[in-house]
Amino acid sequence: MRFFVYIIIFFSFFDLFTQLPIMSPFATTLGATPFITGLVVGMYSFSNTIGNVISGFWTDKKGPFYILLFGLVTTSGALFLYQLVTEPIGLLFIRFIHGLVAGLIVPAAFTFSANQTASEKRGKGVALSGAFVGLAAIVGPAMSGIIASKKSEVFVLSITGSIMLLLSLLTLIILRSVTVHKKTPIARSTSSISIRSFFKEAGLVKAFAGAFFLMFSQGVLAYMLPLKIVQLGFDSKTSGLLLSTFGFVAILIFILPTNRIFDRVKPVKTLAFGMALMGISMLLLGQSEILSLMYIWMGVYGVGFAFLFPSINSLLIDSTDTSYRGKAYGYFYAFFSIGVVAGSSLTGYLELTANDGFLLTGVILLITSVLSIFNNKKAP
Repeated sequence: MRFFVYIIIFFSFFDLFTQLPIMSPFATTLGATPFITGLVVGMYSFSNTIGNVISGFWTDKKGPFYILLFGLVTTSGALFLYQLVTEPIGLLFIRFIHGLVAGLIVPAAFTFSANQTASEKRGKGVALSGAFVGLAAIVGPAMSGIIASKKSEVFVLSITGSIMLLLSLLTLIILRSVTVHKKTPIARSTSSISIRSFFKEAGLVKAFAGAFFLMFSQGVLAYMLPLKIVQLGFDSKTSGLLLSTFGFVAILIFILPTNRIFDRVKPVKTLAFGMALMGISMLLLGQSEILSLMYIWMGVYGVGFAFLFPSINSLLIDSTDTSYRGKAYGYFYAFFSIGVVAGSSLTGYLELTANDGFLLTGVILLITSVLSIFNNKKAP
């Protein structure tokens, strides 16, 4: 059962990553202006954030199974709607719908997985889920680019829609009879926890901050790394290989026996270590102009990513009860979506060079890492 939930997590992120190389060209072929093209790309993240929060509330009220099933079915439908688009405004509307319903899947899936995992194994469990996310980040863009070049962007989206429809049918068969695993005791009953109390929990605040800054750095990488590579005289394939390097390193740490460390060391410590490594790698990327060194620094970034992702998930699980964990994951993945947009938008707004963007991000990550250690009164 748990492996099937990992498959759902993989394809939900596969849906996201397959869009990266094709959505801008698709909008352009429909006659979209650069401004509208930017809106088309950003609209998904905007509505996805809303979907994440809605999913969290609904998951706690109805249970993760129903929200997961509804999200899969409606996302499949949204992906097939791309076949009907003929103009940029129509594409913008479909992007909003797609992001909104796709945002329902991930919080429900992670809540389902967390509620079925014994607390003493939650670190290894979230590490394995991280491996599937990393795999989607590697496979998704590559497969999408290849298929789109031979067929079309709509064909790629239709393939993903077919997979989502199949997953919804399998979900109905496999997960319908699964009962909730309740072995996450917490000091107080919080079935009706207020939003204010929610953000007073130190462990949750650190999980949300970790999610935001992890994806903030991803947004900066996606924006600045290709620019730096071009400035150094290399082609766009090189930036893709560099991004794949961190993904491969992270996956190795997720699936090898090293994942046991996440159940043996307090998550706040692995969080600080991972974020510090990511910060250091950003600083070094900004100072390096030798390609071989940049591969090494991206490997270091991958190690940091592999430590940070399970840590923030473990903090969330340790700081929540099954009665409101869905809501927590809803906010958690909303911060994911906001972080990506914030990273690329802030560095673009400040008109930073690639090196300055890496420097700023590195400093932010290192400061956040230090704060997470010294502000540790209520963390698990």
